[in-house]
Amino acid sequence: MSKIIIGIHGLANKPPENILKSWWELSIKEGLHKNLNQNISFDFDMVYWADVLYKNALHNEKAFAFDDLYNNEPYTEAKETQFSEHKDGFWDSIRGGAENLTGGSIDFIHKRLGMDKFTNWAIGKTLKDLAFYYSPTTCIPVDNNTSTTALARTVLQNKLKEKLILHKDHEILLIAHSMGTIISYDVLRDLGQDSQYKNAFQKIEFVTIGSPLGVSHVKTQIKLEREYAGDNRVRTPTIVSQWDNYADPKDIVSVDSHLSDDYEPNKSDVKVKDDIVLNQFSTVDEQTKEVNHNHHKSYGYLRTPEVSKRVRDFLNS
Repeated sequence: MSKIIIGIHGLANKPPENILKSWWELSIKEGLHKNLNQNISFDFDMVYWADVLYKNALHNEKAFAFDDLYNNEPYTEAKETQFSEHKDGFWDSIRGGAENLTGGSIDFIHKRLGMDKFTNWAIGKTLKDLAFYYSPTTCIPVDNNTSTTALARTVLQNKLKEKLILHKDHEILLIAHSMGTIISYDVLRDLGQDSQYKNAFQKIEFVTIGSPLGVSHVKTQIKLEREYAGDNRVRTPTIVSQWDNYADPKDIVSVDSHLSDDYEPNKSDVKVKDDIVLNQFSTVDEQTKEVNHNHHKSYGYLRTPEVSKRVRDFLNS
């Protein structure tokens, strides 16, 4: 059975689809090469929705670096010849319970880890994206070639659903980043309850990176939208055969990095497995030469040793 990796980005603006797809694929290949000394070829596809969320894509024209659409965090190959694995420690257990974006736990981490600039941006962005996604009135174009609009959640979910159905005869490794993990979760849950499709897929393995699925508001929404038995807890989508969640300790978007405490196993006893990683993505300001770290960046997650091993295991299974 042929295999395919499908990538899903978040809700922030992105470069054009062909560029973003290439950068995700390069990030995965860089991780496989540097961490495992392997050059494995694989089929890769991407769910891209920035073109229905933004009128113009990000660009890399240095002559227009002053433009708000200038992309100051493009993919570039890292200087590291090998990326570092994370060693579990005390702070990981602390973060496991820090799930409220506006609560005392966040303030505690904020002060202890000194993440002012990144934390302020990430919290504001996450809250804005959650409000956008769960809005009952916000509509966006169905695609970038029509003036027809529909509810934002419906458009985004349909794009992913169509991509999954297109590849239903493949074994799929679905890698979702940031808000893309919430959309993916919703689609996978619904597909697993859809009599037309729940048995149509060969295999779907789910990987979440930098995910806000542990945020209380998200879990509450999931419960409100579906009927649950027993203790009314959220669970692994029925259609998923494996779910691995990766989070960096300094990524405030995935503030509750331990999803296994929140998501019950599905009927096949598939439970989310959590792993803490070190997202070493950084850029250098061309004028000040200051090194800026972004522990939430997708490219950094995709080339961590832990994610590289997960990709290798999928491709070699």
